[in-house]
Amino acid sequence: MSEPFYITTAIAYPNGKPHIGHAYEAIATDAIARFQRLMGRDVRFVTGTDEHGLKMDQTARAAGKATRDLADEMSSYFKEMCSTLDISFDHFCRTTSDHHHKASQAIWKRLEAAGDLYLDRYEGWYSVRDEAYYDEAELTEGEGGQKLSPQGTPVEWTVEESWFFRLSKYEQPLLEYYAAHPDFIRPDSRKNETVKFVEGGLKDLSVSRTSFDWGVKVPGSENHVMYVWLDALTTYISAIGFPDDTEEWRKFWPANVHIIGKDIVRFHTVYWPAFLMSAGLPLPKQVFGHGFLLSRGEKMSKSLGNVVDPMQLAELFGVDALRYFLLREVSFGQDGSYSPEAIVTRVNADLANSFGNLAQRTLSLIFKNCEGYLPAIRGHNDDDTALLDLVGATVSQHIPAHYEDLAMSQGLESWMQAVFACNAYVDVQAPWALKKTDPERMETVLATLFICIAQLAIAALPIIPGSATKLLDQMGVPLDVRNFKDASSHWYSPLAESNYQIAQPVGLFPRLEMPAEEGTAA
Repeated sequence: MSEPFYITTAIAYPNGKPHIGHAYEAIATDAIARFQRLMGRDVRFVTGTDEHGLKMDQTARAAGKATRDLADEMSSYFKEMCSTLDISFDHFCRTTSDHHHKASQAIWKRLEAAGDLYLDRYEGWYSVRDEAYYDEAELTEGEGGQKLSPQGTPVEWTVEESWFFRLSKYEQPLLEYYAAHPDFIRPDSRKNETVKFVEGGLKDLSVSRTSFDWGVKVPGSENHVMYVWLDALTTYISAIGFPDDTEEWRKFWPANVHIIGKDIVRFHTVYWPAFLMSAGLPLPKQVFGHGFLLSRGEKMSKSLGNVVDPMQLAELFGVDALRYFLLREVSFGQDGSYSPEAIVTRVNADLANSFGNLAQRTLSLIFKNCEGYLPAIRGHNDDDTALLDLVGATVSQHIPAHYEDLAMSQGLESWMQAVFACNAYVDVQAPWALKKTDPERMETVLATLFICIAQLAIAALPIIPGSATKLLDQMGVPLDVRNFKDASSHWYSPLAESNYQIAQPVGLFPRLEMPAEEGTAA
């Protein structure tokens, strides 16, 4: 049986259309999921939309729409984004589904049975935009004396009857868990922030609202709806069957990793594990808080006019070009910066000029000089062996180690070093000149390059799935070797001996040009 691997994005709040941050998270999570599949694991990849809460209700009212209609419309944009960006999710979940409501009420009953819920009156600061409660000490002052949350969002004083969760009870258990599981929160900067927050003392958490009714009804208190974060976090278990005793639930929980933005780490590393402890359920193995994407080094905001529409970027530059740039340019876990110039420069240098040119030159020489038939290997010399060993080790060892550690940028750096080695080999061997002087040697050189290019294309499948698949299809590489285990196996000779003939190659990585007008702000 293949090893299970369960990965999720954060459950996006769709009170607006997807922005580049949503796209980045989806692309990164997709790359990890695709990698794990290519390692032979049975993967479940979950994403979706969190559609309840006051913010959705207010947005709908302002637009003159029914809240459910707005939720349906906005959720569809996120699903469309996933389709456009080639996101290979297994489940797209919506918190408005009947099953999710059932699961949320089931976990509520578990918290209640544990004695961790009590009815009281909430008075305090609440950010509608964050759907979060904040202590006075966490607030800052904005223009005109406006009180702001740590995220810079306005807060308002809220007074209402509320159910409370005994979060304070889990202060010490959480600290003990962090100490016993040092990789539970990554990167270390997020872990340190979380530990410091919990060490500062935890107060009981308001987990229901009565001022609106758009949400999951609290069992036995129908005038209350659940705090949106209790409801939303439950998606990670409702998506795989909870509370029903399904095979999927038994197989995949606890999750291997939740991929989330650094601004919502607290909800996933304090509230979520406390809820699960109370409910008697296993905790996820890891929560990874990635950084923000900045526009030319600045945080994106509508007021600055630099909010980036990922759909427009994909149309301008291509889906795989965008995926490659984001995963190559940004060290996962840190903040990164975007600009059209940076995309064009990086993609042209790596994909068009280096890997794309390597593949196109090699396949064109095979098509022209070998009538498209795969060349025979007529004895390797030291140069051939050195390149095959380097590329083989890169694809079978170095890149998987980086991807396993969620270090896609470092994995792609290793990939590029192997591409550079192939290009250096081409320059030294000059197969175009060997046609007349040593045709047998030409065939060996081209066969060596063919094998290396195929291996590198397989290693790139999680990052640029569309382009890498098209290249492998052109080359006739068997489907059963398109994985990290078998990429370095002896598949070439059987393919060549089958008289496989490549067609005239088609370039897959055209050079990008800067748009006539930047036009990437929406």
